[in-house]
Amino acid sequence: MHTPYGMTILDNCLNCPAHQNRLFCGLAMPALQKLNEIKSTAIYPKAALLFTECQKPRGVFILCSGKAKLSTSSSQGKTIITKISETGDVLGLSANILGRPYEVTAEMIEPGQANFISREALLQFLNDNSDVALRVGQILSLNYFNAHEEIRTLGVVTSPAEKLAKLLLSWYPARETMGSAQVKLRFTHEEIGEMIGTTRETVTRLFTEFAQKRLLQRTGATLVFRDKPALVAMVHS
Repeated sequence: MHTPYGMTILDNCLNCPAHQNRLFCGLAMPALQKLNEIKSTAIYPKAALLFTECQKPRGVFILCSGKAKLSTSSSQGKTIITKISETGDVLGLSANILGRPYEVTAEMIEPGQANFISREALLQFLNDNSDVALRVGQILSLNYFNAHEEIRTLGVVTSPAEKLAKLLLSWYPARETMGSAQVKLRFTHEEIGEMIGTTRETVTRLFTEFAQKRLLQRTGATLVFRDKPALVAMVHS
């Protein structure tokens, strides 16, 4: 079934063509059949909110397509983007396991599909499938170590230029090595600023400086890496 956004709705997990090494992808057939029974499918437009920070947990969302940004707000009202979630990610997992309010806001940054599983159904599903519960524990442990790494990085990387260089390198295509490569820039300068904890004006200035130093070249929404080694050296300095 096709949607107004030109996407194909994946309404049956048993026939899903995406076999990724993600939490609820690639399960054994009995568990996959049960998952298919307890989830509900919906298509969300860009800017749709899946859940908001401090909201009581009502269930998890499995991204089947599209991307979502996870963000939190400081006591001063400053927004910080903590992660860009992609296909296969499960959103709101820790809040639902703990029974505590969602710690972030999840907003679609492009049209996509998400499968929803209520908190009650999720907990029963994990109780009945110990192998899936173990994978949940592994995912939550990985999230902990990733958060620890981010905190450690924040203590080492001090300048906005280093933080931007680190973010850009995380977008560098995995298939490339050290040569020239290009990516589509899908975020505004304001959103990038929210990812690295700085202002839109600072991001704009840094992009100009990076272009002047021939580290990057930008044409419209296309970002060309011209000197990856220099960006790496900037981060490790």
